[in-house]
Amino acid sequence: MVTAAEISDYDSEELETRLVETRRELFNLRFQLATGQLDNFSRISHVKKDVARMMTELRAREIAEAEGLAEDAIPAHIAAARQRTEDEALGRTRTTASERRAAARAEAAAEDEVDAEADEDEVDEVDGEEADADAETEAVDAPVADVDDDASDENHDEEKA
Repeated sequence: MVTAAEISDYDSEELETRLVETRRELFNLRFQLATGQLDNFSRISHVKKDVARMMTELRAREIAEAEGLAEDAIPAHIAAARQRTEDEALGRTRTTASERRAAARAEAAAEDEVDAEADEDEVDEVDGEEADADAETEAVDAPVADVDDDASDENHDEEKA
């Protein structure tokens, strides 16, 4: 199934060639249906829609050419496709609004992933700090070694003199 954007990328000659091929495929599908050889019945509707898209594109080009429309007066998807084809031929890169939105969504998803990893690291750091705090608490709560009372008394006596 061909999309309208892909069809608008084709030049007129290629579009007419593909239209002939697609009509031939539709004929063959109808023939298979009549002889009972068709396995995928939905293929007929897909091909019919492709033919309609191609004919619509050809008609839009025909009307634009007859009216002498400038490129800015041509429907947006057609003008965008023509601009994209021209850019590719000249080696320029441009992005469409939908491509920019998709890139922004991908970037936001990547940032969310980085933030989630950072949150996990912070939780690990907090757990480590809690372990350090527990160790300090244990050190404070530990009994203080007995100090030689006689030595402290001598120091105290010297200070009085």
